Amino acid sequence: MAQVAFLGLGVMGYPMAGHLAANGHDVTVYNRTPTKALAWVAQYGHQAAPTPGEAAEGADFVMMCVGNDDDVREVVLGEHGALEQMETGSTLVDHTTASADVARELAMACEERGVGFVDAPVSGGQAGAENGQLTVMCGSEDEGVFDAAKAIIDAYSKECRLLGGAGAGQTTKMVNQICIAGLVQGLAEGIAFAQRAGLDIDEVVDTISKGAAGSWQMENRARTMAAGEFDFGFAVEWMRKDLAIALAEGDRLGAQLPVTALVDQFYRRVIERGGSRWDTSSLVQLLQQP
Repeated sequence: MAQVAFLGLGVMGYPMAGHLAANGHDVTVYNRTPTKALAWVAQYGHQAAPTPGEAAEGADFVMMCVGNDDDVREVVLGEHGALEQMETGSTLVDHTTASADVARELAMACEERGVGFVDAPVSGGQAGAENGQLTVMCGSEDEGVFDAAKAIIDAYSKECRLLGGAGAGQTTKMVNQICIAGLVQGLAEGIAFAQRAGLDIDEVVDTISKGAAGSWQMENRARTMAAGEFDFGFAVEWMRKDLAIALAEGDRLGAQLPVTALVDQFYRRVIERGGSRWDTSSLVQLLQQP
C-alpha cells in the first residue's frame, strides 16, 4: 500500500480518491474549496491538506484531476505547488484532460526533480468514476514508472494502458472526444428523425443497438435524449473545453477535423440556450426544438 495524495475533488476526483482509500492506501486530499476536502475526510477518513504542496509531502504518488491547463500548472508548479514538495523517486499522475503541451511541460519539470510523470486522462464519466470502471489513457517516458502507477490506478479503472511517451495519453483522449462528438451528433439526428417518423424509441433502440449502430451512447443516452432529459453526465461546457484542445492539436498536426469543428459549434448553440451544464447528449434538443 502507498502514501497517496489526490488533488482535485470534483465529480471525478472525489470518488476516485475514495476508491484509493477503500483499497487500503493512505490518502491525503486537497481541494481548492476546503469544505469539499473536509466532506471527503468525513466520509472516507484519512486526512486533508490546505495546499497541494502539503498534500504531496511524503507521498509516493500524487494523483490529480483538475480543470484545465492553467489549473494543472497552478497546482503543480505554482506557489505552494505539489512538485516542490515531492521527493525523488515519487510519481506525479495527471488525470486532468489537458493539452499534450502541458503534459510534456510537466514531464520535463518532473525529470529535473527526479520525479516520475504519467499523463493519464480518463474516460467513463461520473458513473465510471463512482463504480471504479474508468478507462485510463497513459503517456510516460518510463515504462517502469507507468507500471508502478498502474498498480495504484487499478483501484478505479477497468482499463489502463501505456500508449507512448509524455503527451500520448492526452492525445489519445483527444481521439476519444473526437469520436464521441460525431457519434452523439449522429445519435441525436437518429433519435429526432425517429420521433418525427412516429416510431417507438424503445423498440427502435432495442433493435438497432444489437447491430452495427450499437454504442455505449445509444445504450445509455438514447432514451433520455428522446425524453429531453439532460440533467446528468458529462457537461457541455467540459466537452467544449476538450474539443477546443483537440481542434488546436489538429491545427498543429495538420489533421482535418470538419465534423468535430461542426459539432463544437452545435455545442456553442446549446450553451447559448442555457445548457452549459446539460449532458452532452443535449445536442438532440437543437433538433427537437429548432
